[in-house]
Amino acid sequence: MPLALFGKRRTTTVMPETRLRLAKTQLMRAAEQVGPMAAQARETARHAAAEKIIDARGWAAPRLDAAAHSFEDQLAPRIAAMLSEAAAKVDPAPRGRSRNWPMVLLLTGVAVGAAGFAMYRKNTDQWAGSVKGSAADASHWVSDKARTAADKVSSAAGGVRNRAEEFGHKADPSSDEFGNKISTESSSTSATKLP
Repeated sequence: MPLALFGKRRTTTVMPETRLRLAKTQLMRAAEQVGPMAAQARETARHAAAEKIIDARGWAAPRLDAAAHSFEDQLAPRIAAMLSEAAAKVDPAPRGRSRNWPMVLLLTGVAVGAAGFAMYRKNTDQWAGSVKGSAADASHWVSDKARTAADKVSSAAGGVRNRAEEFGHKADPSSDEFGNKISTESSSTSATKLP
């Protein structure tokens, strides 16, 4: 809907849509001009702030150091003395040095020694019982192995005797008496050696 402005001499009609477009274009031009200036102002502010921060740190560092030394040299001993005094006042009964600690140490040593001796005796009894059982098992095992070895040796000796007799019969019939004599001697000695 058009608006009519009445002036003295002329009448102009302005459309609201054209006014909006005009305002929009003017704002866009202003933003294009202000944008680079704002970026430059931001950079300048950053540099100025960084310089001010460095200046402030340079000013504060020696003062903080002096305050620390002052606190350490003057206030800390006073506060420590005040706290020690308060602790002495709060303590219900100051304790003197105890002379019972050597006796306590001695009794503790005796108790530890007694416990160690009891454990040693218990382990010794257990170990002796297990050694007795294992020694008996070992002696039975050795005697079984000895019997097995003796049986193998006697069977091998019998096999050798039989072969010797075979070869002896083939080689010389007169040596039969000598072979019989050797076999009777070896069988009598093997019979006396076996348990």
